Amino acid sequence: MATVPIPLFPARETPAVATAATAPPVSAVPLPLRDVQAPADSVTAVADGGCFHCGQALPVQPVRVQIDGAERAVCCDGCGAAARWIRDAGLVQYYRLRQSEAARVDPDLGDFREWMQPDVLAEQSWPVAGGLAIVVLADGLRCAACAWLIDQALLREDGVLDVAANAVSGRIRLSWDPQRVDLCVLLQRLAALGFAPGLSGGSAREQARRRESRRDLMRLGLAGLGAMQAMMFAEALYLDTAAQMPLATRDFLRWITLLVSTPVVFVAGWPFLAGLFRDLRERNASMDVLVGSSILIAYAASVVATLRGGAQVWFDAAVMFVFLLLAARQLEQWARRRAVAQADALARARPAFARRERADGTSERVALGQVQAGDVLQVAAGEALPADGELLDAQAELDESLLTGESLPVRRLRGETLAAGSLCRGAPLRLRVQRSGNATRLAELVRLVGQAQTQRPRLVRAADRIARHFVIALFIAAVLVFTAWWQWQPQRAFEITLAVLVISCPCALSLALPAALAAATDALARRGVLVLRADALETLAAVDTLVLDKTGTLTTAAFTLEQVDTFDGLARDTALTMAAALQCDPTHPLATAFPREAGDWTADARRIVAGQGVEGRIGTTQYRLGRAEFAAARVDDGAVWLGDGTRAFARFVVRQPLRADAADAVAAFRHLGVALEIASGDAPEAVAATAQSLGIAHWRARQTPEDKLARAEALQRDGHVVAMLGDGINDAPVLAGASVSFAFAGGAALTHRAADFVLAGDSLVRVAEAIALARRTRRVMRQSLAWAVIYNALALPFAALGWIAPWLAALGMTCSSLLVVLNALRLVRKPA
Repeated sequence: MATVPIPLFPARETPAVATAATAPPVSAVPLPLRDVQAPADSVTAVADGGCFHCGQALPVQPVRVQIDGAERAVCCDGCGAAARWIRDAGLVQYYRLRQSEAARVDPDLGDFREWMQPDVLAEQSWPVAGGLAIVVLADGLRCAACAWLIDQALLREDGVLDVAANAVSGRIRLSWDPQRVDLCVLLQRLAALGFAPGLSGGSAREQARRRESRRDLMRLGLAGLGAMQAMMFAEALYLDTAAQMPLATRDFLRWITLLVSTPVVFVAGWPFLAGLFRDLRERNASMDVLVGSSILIAYAASVVATLRGGAQVWFDAAVMFVFLLLAARQLEQWARRRAVAQADALARARPAFARRERADGTSERVALGQVQAGDVLQVAAGEALPADGELLDAQAELDESLLTGESLPVRRLRGETLAAGSLCRGAPLRLRVQRSGNATRLAELVRLVGQAQTQRPRLVRAADRIARHFVIALFIAAVLVFTAWWQWQPQRAFEITLAVLVISCPCALSLALPAALAAATDALARRGVLVLRADALETLAAVDTLVLDKTGTLTTAAFTLEQVDTFDGLARDTALTMAAALQCDPTHPLATAFPREAGDWTADARRIVAGQGVEGRIGTTQYRLGRAEFAAARVDDGAVWLGDGTRAFARFVVRQPLRADAADAVAAFRHLGVALEIASGDAPEAVAATAQSLGIAHWRARQTPEDKLARAEALQRDGHVVAMLGDGINDAPVLAGASVSFAFAGGAALTHRAADFVLAGDSLVRVAEAIALARRTRRVMRQSLAWAVIYNALALPFAALGWIAPWLAALGMTCSSLLVVLNALRLVRKPA
């Protein structure tokens, strides 16, 4: 489909939003748009405060736009075009909902034609029903209102199938029909609104994160410097207990404190004030309403007292409130960013190019999108593997720490599957590509983790509701306290009411759960356990029974062929070749027992019979490979049989060794008090031997997927919280039906979608560590919630009785918030 420049944001009527006027087209490079042009000497950046759209300083002659019946000043034609389109499209609610200003709209938007290159699309997108999907990183996507605006704007475009913008990770998942709209057109829409898109594997998100971090640190530094100065001047006023300080000196100290406090309140404290104004417009009682109103009340009352020569000022309480609360939020944001950064690190783990080996032994550098299954790639030492593939060298050392959390290099042998994103250590290596692009396990994990980050856990939603009700109750209590003290000691009524508002702010309640969950998610990711469901940690902490598959879970994924018996004169090599032709699914563990040779036969019309085996046609004969009764109508003896359903042609005895850490993992589960069961589709002899070697008393053999699911449901009906661990496609139903479930990253992709957690490595001990961490997280959340409740229950009466000054109330509230955040950050550390 040819890419042609078209006007951005073409006007269309949509049933979702009623518009007062049809939105005019906006060109890719907006022309000067000035509804009202003020004289050059009548408008200044100081007078208008900043660009209405992006908040940056205004030029002497700004662009004027009518928004919500009022004239708004914007800094440039790009922001003007964006604001006018938002207005004409009926999406002005964005400006009322947003928590921070949008990014400045660059007039030179670009046409994003390079995104339309087949190599880029093949690498960054994947097929969905009706078209393609892609994840882009959006600079300027900072709050839920931005996500809402992006969803509304892109869904209006013809050919857009679905949009999901995530304000937490800065990612946008976009599905579109390439036959109806070009991707570059949709990216131009984003850029014209101030959300410059970038490839999810690029550095755009990191740059945006660094800018945001610098801004937060500047605010914190300004607040800290101002708070120290304000407290120093306030201390001089407090020490004048005998009222002997000359009035001129007192007023001088107050005016100096006013000058110091003003930038702290309105610059460093702007996030709280912006939240206050937004929530007041939306009539939403939130923590920002309480924080912002307390800051403004303390500051405004102090200004009035300074102008009138009143008895007391409270600048110190306002600036301390801003500084200490910013410090608490900075810690909480740090925990969140660590969790989000793990997903971004996964997304960037693969290189953009690969070195492909030609038939003559030379190599060429190609884009990752040109790599196909069967290609041979060369990876130099220190480089990341660009695709999943089979190691062709005798051995190689790989750093898989990003995926598995293991800090030491891992030695892999010829024939083993290497994962994209692993780092080559030591000597260079060669691999034959099995999966590339978005088909790799790494890409699948990135998508699943990204989806998990868009969800808000049930506990967090409940805490937000409780906090909103608490804010309303606190305002009512403040009114009652003010009324009571006004009747008794009017001169103290304001001071005590301010202390009540400040000291009982439910910041600790609002921060307790999100901080703990963010820290736990980060800690698990660093151990190679990726969280895919928002509520999974809460359920995992309550697990008391773990159901384990045997093949590929307790044992290694590779089978070893120990014995081959043939019948009716069939040659041994022929039997192996026929078995390999039938069992040609490389994801099935049994495939490793039947290596394929050049010129192998091919089985047609293959069909997997769940829990029995596989059948297919070789030549003109229908063959079966699997259980004895299924393949050869014989009594099951635990071996793999080849037959036609009535006759036996060959019998294969295969074995699987235990995983190296299986015994340690079982001991760790017992230490946690988790009961173990094995539910396997293998023969009773093999399952019994594995159970006996690990000391597991309860096991079930020849279990179909339906049998496993029924067992999990029976345990749940008996009151147990059941966890399931598996790696095969046949495990997907029980993974979905269990209370909580784990899948191996090397297993089938279907199990990833059904699981709550994915183990990036092969270690079973990681599951025990995840359960232990979930229980620690539960304890931390309970401790933080208990502290928040006890603190508010004790602090409110003390403040209402007039025993706590406003500045001390600010210190107490913020220390409470810091305590719950620091308590949550303990989860990042590994237990001794």
